[in-house]
Amino acid sequence: MMTQAFYTGISGIRSNQYAIDVTSNNIANVSTTGYRGSEYEFASLFEGSLNTSNSLTSSTVGIGTRLQATSLKESQGVLELTDRSTDLAILGDGWFGVEDNGEAIYTRDGAFTFDANDDLVSLSGFHVLGTMGGNVSENDILVTQLDVVSLGDVDAQEKLRFSKDLEYPPEPTTAVSYTGNLAELNDSQSSQTLDAIRTMGAGVVDPQNNKNNLKLTFTPTNPQVQPGIQWDVTATTETLDGTTIYDTQTGQATFDETGALVSSSLTTIDNNGQNINIDLGSGLNGIVSIANSAVYATSTADGTIGGYLEGYEINKNGDVIATFTNGKQSAVGKIGIFHFQNDQGLERLNGSTFRESSNSGKALIYKDENGNNITGTDIVNFRLEGANIDLTYGITELIILQRSFDANSKSITTADQMMQKALSMDA
Repeated sequence: MMTQAFYTGISGIRSNQYAIDVTSNNIANVSTTGYRGSEYEFASLFEGSLNTSNSLTSSTVGIGTRLQATSLKESQGVLELTDRSTDLAILGDGWFGVEDNGEAIYTRDGAFTFDANDDLVSLSGFHVLGTMGGNVSENDILVTQLDVVSLGDVDAQEKLRFSKDLEYPPEPTTAVSYTGNLAELNDSQSSQTLDAIRTMGAGVVDPQNNKNNLKLTFTPTNPQVQPGIQWDVTATTETLDGTTIYDTQTGQATFDETGALVSSSLTTIDNNGQNINIDLGSGLNGIVSIANSAVYATSTADGTIGGYLEGYEINKNGDVIATFTNGKQSAVGKIGIFHFQNDQGLERLNGSTFRESSNSGKALIYKDENGNNITGTDIVNFRLEGANIDLTYGITELIILQRSFDANSKSITTADQMMQKALSMDA
C-alpha cells in the first residue's frame, strides 16, 4: 500500500502539473483576440471494485490518475466594439481562412486590414482567403456593379487582392424624361406673334466622361391651331459652360384643350457620340400646358459620371465593397467562412491559429443558393471576438489545481515517512 501511495501521488502531481499548464496558458491568452481556450480531462489509471452490501450498486476506487485529453472550448467569446469596418467577428460556428507561405490556416481572429497594395491581410501579414468578384478587368476597370459576391467552392478560395487604381467607368446617358407645366396661353397670345418662352434642362453624361447639358426651349407655335395648344421645341446638347454645342434638334409638342400632351415630334438627340431618347411623357403624365397653375420643370436622366477609387470596406455579410468618388459602390470580393466536421481535431499552431488535420477533416464551406453563409453563421463588422476564457474562473481553477498538486506532493512525503518508519521497525 505504501508503494501504491508513491505511484498515486506521482501520477497526481503529473496530472495536476499538466492541468496547471493548460489553465496557465488560458490565462496568459485572455487578451488574445479570437483565442479558443483548452479544457483538460482526467482519467483513472486503474480502478478496483469495492464490495458493497447493496448488490444494485457498485463502487470503484481509482489507483492513480492521468491527463486523458485537452479539448477545445467552442463557446462564443465576448464581442468587442472597434472603429474599423475591417474588424470582423463570426457569430456561431466557423473560421476565417488566411494563407501563410502557401498553407491555409484558420482563425477566429478577424482583425484584418488593407495593406499598401490594397490586399486584405491579417495583422500578422497573412492574406485573407475568399472569393473574388470577377467584375474587374485587367486594366483595373469595374466591369459590372455587384451588390453581393457569391461565395465560391472551398477549393476556389483565393487571396483577396484588390486594385489600388480601380475605376468606375462612365455610363453615358441614353434617356431623359421631363416633367413640368408650360402653362396655358391666353387668347391674346394665341392670336399674335408670341414671345412666351419656357426652358428646361437636364444633366447628361457623354462617352468621354463629360457632364453636359441637354436644354429644351419651348416657344408657342405661331399661329396656334384651335382647339388645343402647340409649342415648338428646340433641343440642344452643349457643354456646361455653353461654349460647345454637340447637336440641335427641333420638333413640336401638341396639347389638347385640357393641357394634356397629345404628341411630340422631338424624339432623340446626339450627345457627343451617344444618342439620347427624349421623353416628354403622354397625357397628363410628363409635360403639360395647364392654365392657372405654376410653371415648373423637373428632369430625370440615366447615366453615371465615371469615378476613381476612394477605398475599400467590409460589410456585415463579409462582402468587400469598393467606394468611388462618384458616390457609387460595388462588391468586389467576399470573405470565406470555413467549417470542419470535427473542430476538436484541429491542430493548434499558436494562441488563435489552427490548421486542419486528419482528425478534423478537410475544410468545408456552407453556403445557400445565393452564395451567402448558412443561417446561424453570421459576420459582424466593427467587432472583434475576444478570448472565450473567464479570467475569474481560470484563476479559481488554478488555485484548486495548485492545492491538489500540493496534496499529492504531501501524500508522497507521508508515504516516504511511513516507509522510513517501517524500515526502522524491521531493524
